[in-house]
Amino acid sequence: MLPENLLLENERRNRAEAFSYDPVAGDAVDPLRRPYDFDGRRYHVPADMLDDPRLPIAGSYRDFARLRFKYDFPFWAATCVVITDKLTSRDIPFVLNRPQRRLVGLLEEERRAGRPLRVIMLKARQWGGSTLVQVYFAWIQIIHRRNWNSLICAHVKDTSSVIRGMYGKLLSSYPPDYWEEEAAPEFKCFERTTNTRVIPGRGCKVTVCSSENQESTRGQDFALAHLSEVAFWKDSRLHNPTDLLRSVASGIASKPLSCIVMESTANGVGNFFHREWLRANTPGASDKRPFFVPWHEIEINRTPVVDPEALWDSLDGYERELWHIHGCTLEAIKWYHDKRLGFPDLRSMMAEYPTTPAEAFASTASSVFASADVERLREEGCVVEGERGEVVGSPQGDAGAPLRVRFVPSTDGELTVWRHPRPEGSYLACVDIGGRSRGADYSVICVVDRHSDSSDPGARPEVVAQWRGHIDHDLLARKAEAIARYYCEALLVVESNSWESSSEGRGRYILDTLADSYRAIYRRRSDESSGELPGFHVNVRTKPAIIANLVAYVRDGGYIERSTGACDELLQYESLPDGSYAASRGCHDDMLMTRAIALYVHSTTRPAPAITRACINRLLDRCLR
Repeated sequence: MLPENLLLENERRNRAEAFSYDPVAGDAVDPLRRPYDFDGRRYHVPADMLDDPRLPIAGSYRDFARLRFKYDFPFWAATCVVITDKLTSRDIPFVLNRPQRRLVGLLEEERRAGRPLRVIMLKARQWGGSTLVQVYFAWIQIIHRRNWNSLICAHVKDTSSVIRGMYGKLLSSYPPDYWEEEAAPEFKCFERTTNTRVIPGRGCKVTVCSSENQESTRGQDFALAHLSEVAFWKDSRLHNPTDLLRSVASGIASKPLSCIVMESTANGVGNFFHREWLRANTPGASDKRPFFVPWHEIEINRTPVVDPEALWDSLDGYERELWHIHGCTLEAIKWYHDKRLGFPDLRSMMAEYPTTPAEAFASTASSVFASADVERLREEGCVVEGERGEVVGSPQGDAGAPLRVRFVPSTDGELTVWRHPRPEGSYLACVDIGGRSRGADYSVICVVDRHSDSSDPGARPEVVAQWRGHIDHDLLARKAEAIARYYCEALLVVESNSWESSSEGRGRYILDTLADSYRAIYRRRSDESSGELPGFHVNVRTKPAIIANLVAYVRDGGYIERSTGACDELLQYESLPDGSYAASRGCHDDMLMTRAIALYVHSTTRPAPAITRACINRLLDRCLR
C-alpha cells in the first residue's frame, strides 16, 4: 500500500528535476547571475560581467556574445562547441546536463576566487565527465590564456587520444564568426612530434601520454592536466602513479586558471586513486576538491511508472531507502529496480551504478564485508590522528625486552599510536608475521584496548596502536614484546604459522625464546599432547571461526577501528569459489588478520588483571618527563 502523500511528493520531485535549462537566456534563479537587456531581449549573465567597461559599448550581438564568452562558460559551450549525442549519434550543441552543471559550478567557484583549480572526480557512467573537463580546458585555452599548455594522461595512450579527439572535433566545428585568430581553428603537429598538437594563433599545446610512458611528461611546461582513469594506472616499481602525479604537479604552478583534474571510475579500494579520494575527503589533507555523481542524477536513468502501488509493493528495503534517504523519484527507482534484474545480486548492481562513493569502491560481489558496514566503521573511528614513533627500551633505540620501555615520537617510526596506555587498561597485542623484503607481506602488531574495566555496558574493544613494516623475525619478536610491555603487559597473541612451519627450526626457536621472555603470551591447547603451545595457529578449523567473528563485529559496529588502511583491507577481502578467504589480487590482509585474531581471542578469553606494577612505573616515568 502506498504511503500517504507519496504521489504528491513524487510529483514535486519530478517538477524539481524538470528544470528547463537554457544556457543562452541564462539561469534566472542562479544567485550569481543578474538580468541584462540587450537588443530587446533579457539575458541573465554572470554578475561580474556587468562590471566590464566594454559591455555598454557592445554594438552588436556578436560583440555582446564575444564579451560574454569570457564570463559565461555554459553560454560559450552551447554557442561554440558541438559534440556527438550518445543516443542519436548526431552532432548537437554542447548544452550542459545536471551533473555537468554541478561540476562547472565547483570549478567556477574556484576560478572566481582566484584559486588554482584542483579536483578529484569519481565518475559514474553516461554523464560526460571527461568531455566536460576537456571542453572546460578548451575554454581556458581559447578564451582566457595564450601559451597555456595542457596534458591528457590516461591508463593507456588510446584513451588519451580519444579524449584529445573531442578537442579536435571542437576546433573543426568552431563558428568562424567567433574565432578571433588569423589562423584557422585546428590542431597542428608540434615540431614533428606525435604526442603534441598546437593550436595556431593561441600557442597552446596539447600533449597526450599514458601512465605506462611517464617520461614524456618530464621537463614539460603544463598549466592544465587531465588525468583520466587513474584507478587503472599500473602501480609497480617502473610505473608508479605517485611518481607520475608528483612529476605532473611539480610542473604546474599554483596560480589562477591552472588546473589538475584527476578522474576515474572506481576500481576497488586500497589503490592510489582510492587513497587520493579518501585524502580529498579529509579536511585539510589534500589540495583537491572531491566530486561524485550518483546514478540517479543522470537524466537518462528513468523509466515511466504505470502502476505506482504495484511498484512500491515490489521494492525491497534498499530500494525504499532510495526514496526515503536519497530523494529519488519513483521513475528513477523503477529504472533501478528493472536494471537490477540483469545482475546476480545487489552488490554487483551497486558496483556498476553506485548511489554513494562507498558503493562505487566496493570491488567485487564476492566481498566478505559489506561496504556500508565498513564505511560506518571508517566514519566513526578513523578520525583520530595518530602519533608516529617507536617503543624502545634503551638509549640506543633497541626495542629489547626490559620492563621500563618507553615511547619515542618520530616521523620515521613505523608505530602509530592513537591512544597511549591507561593505568587501568587491559590490552591485547596481536602479531601477524610477514616478510623482510619490500615486496613481501607486511608484519603487523595491532594493540586493542579491551575496555574490560569500563562501567559502560556498551564499551567496545578499540584499536589503539599499530606497527606495520618489514623487519627480521627475531627483531619483530623483540619489538612485539616491547610494545606489549608498554601497553600494561598486554596479552601477546602471535599468529604462529610461519614460525612453527619453519623448515630450519629458526622460527620455532624465535617463538620459544619469546615465550620464555614474555610470560603473558597467548597459549593454545595442543592436539598432540595435554600441554599448551605458544601462539595462535590459523588453519582450516580456526580461520572460518575468526573471519565469521570479525564479520559480526564489523556488521554490528562491535569494535572501534582507527586505521583507514585496515578498512581498505576489509573491502578487499573476498570469498573464493572453494569457500576459502583471501585478499583481492595484489592486495594485503595483514592488518585484517590481526583484527580477526585479536577480536576472536577477546571474545573467547577473560581479560587479565587490569593493572600491573610495571605499567604504573612506566606511566609515572612519562608524567615525570
